[in-house]
Amino acid sequence: MSDRKLDEETGVETTGHSWDGIEELNNPLPRWWLWTLYITIIWGIGYTIAYPAWPMISGATAGMKEWSTRGNVAQDIASHQEQNAELVTALLAAEMTVLREDADLNRYAVARGGAVFRAQCSQCHGSGAAGAVGYPNLLDNDWLWGGSMEAIIHTVRHGVRNDTDDDAHYSEMPAFADLLEKEEIAATIEYVLSLSKQEHDQTLVPIGAELFADNCSSCHGDAGLGDPDMGAPNLADAIWLYGGNRDALSYTIENARFGVMPAWGQRLSEEDVRAVSAYVHALGGGE
Repeated sequence: MSDRKLDEETGVETTGHSWDGIEELNNPLPRWWLWTLYITIIWGIGYTIAYPAWPMISGATAGMKEWSTRGNVAQDIASHQEQNAELVTALLAAEMTVLREDADLNRYAVARGGAVFRAQCSQCHGSGAAGAVGYPNLLDNDWLWGGSMEAIIHTVRHGVRNDTDDDAHYSEMPAFADLLEKEEIAATIEYVLSLSKQEHDQTLVPIGAELFADNCSSCHGDAGLGDPDMGAPNLADAIWLYGGNRDALSYTIENARFGVMPAWGQRLSEEDVRAVSAYVHALGGGE
């Protein structure tokens, strides 16, 4: 039996729903609302026919227009490449050491390189290229493998100590915990601290100097100034990749360090390798 009845005050039939004695009137929906609903349904059906919509097993229905956001992006990329084709050709043919002599090409290379850097390099070197512990600061003039344009291009293209590129920079510091006694390591640390004019124990410096000459100078040089050909850092300045206090130096000498950089020449186009190298060189620390 239906609970519907006429409301005495309005004369409108109720829906039969009642909450605490309050009954809902069965008023019809406004026509404008119904027409909006019908138009929306028709528009939705048309959209699913014209555009990609229904998910399938390996994709979605393509739609009569065969439109896609990926297609739009591909068109934009193709248009961008077409507009810059002459600059790309010039960049690939340019002598990078004199790139700055061509203001327009240099401006394009640096701008393109900045975009590549932010997408591929900033995760390690930081958005401003100031580096972090274990990741070199690219703003100063302290370069492990050289900061000339040619050296930067080589480093970007081939990387450092990776196992995917035979031309990657490669060097390996011994773990001196297996070669020296703890007292000898402590003396060496005091000598290294003295090289960079930090607070040190002068009584241990002569012993550390002898140990340094016997074990470290072949890579870092007699005065500890480093060697870019070997990736050996300069120990006489105040710039430290892994930290220059006693604890950090102790860990470095005892366990060694072995930072790895990918060979970006295997991941980026040649023009992008050149562009990001130009960007890094232009940051202010390039030699």
